[in-house]
Amino acid sequence: MNTVQNISNFFTDEKTFVTIGTFDGVHFGHQKILEKLVFEAKAAGKKSVLLTFFPHPRMVLQKNAKIEMINTIDERSALLKKTGLDYLIIHPFSKAFSRTTALEFVRDTLVNTLNISKLIIGYDHHFGKNREGNIDQLTEYSHLYDFTVEEILAQDIDDVSVSSTKIRRALASGNLKTANNYLGYHFMLNGIVVNGKQLGGKIGYPTANIDIQETYKLIPKTGVYVVKSTIENKTIFGMMNIGSRPTVNGKHQTIEVHFFDFNQDLYGKHLTVALLYFLRDEHKFDGVPSLVQQLKKDEDSARNYIKTLD
Repeated sequence: MNTVQNISNFFTDEKTFVTIGTFDGVHFGHQKILEKLVFEAKAAGKKSVLLTFFPHPRMVLQKNAKIEMINTIDERSALLKKTGLDYLIIHPFSKAFSRTTALEFVRDTLVNTLNISKLIIGYDHHFGKNREGNIDQLTEYSHLYDFTVEEILAQDIDDVSVSSTKIRRALASGNLKTANNYLGYHFMLNGIVVNGKQLGGKIGYPTANIDIQETYKLIPKTGVYVVKSTIENKTIFGMMNIGSRPTVNGKHQTIEVHFFDFNQDLYGKHLTVALLYFLRDEHKFDGVPSLVQQLKKDEDSARNYIKTLD
């Protein structure tokens, strides 16, 4: 997959099959659209192109809105790379770009720049200034500029429409199983291991403190999770706490991972942590001894869950 930053840097003499969207989560529904796009493009001897945007339009147009994204832009790019796309175009969304009319977008971007042959879009897609463009306008413009349009109906799992909004709600409520089922992969957190207060090591549970730079990244419900990471090409399991550590009078949220049967120094390293299972909510215990007792129970529960993965 070739990744192109900014539409203006893209050029091809070949005809393309295109889809458009934020694709936050690259979830089950997105994957169906992309599978269809890649398959049909290859069958027709054309190139497959996904045009996506960053920052998310709401980050630009609704400055005061709290935007929580399932993926960082790097996570999204890595997931999209697995789909077999020929091109990923990441266009910077701006207020100026938001004023592009539906006609201008179709003519200047789809036709003149992307050299479009076919557009495959998800159900109820809108685009252009004030989201004025819809399937009816696309169909009208396709006749004018000689390309075809195909709309894919909403993708369902057990008759429940998959959407990024539903995944965010599931993660916020601790319903990790539902979120992961919708995503088609394990929800992940990416960050740098930073120095903490090293309290975990003093009680027999040393942790890697994960610092996530992207403030727009969705952090799931506070609590304890079973997780895994790939470290030096090895899968390492562990348990992760998201929360403020109320038992030791913590004042702010931290993300701490205790890896099982592992004692390497990880400070300064980048980690991808996949969330496998939600164990329990965060609690304030009577003191450190009670906390340690609970951590031992958590470890037993986590290890038992990991055995079921074999």
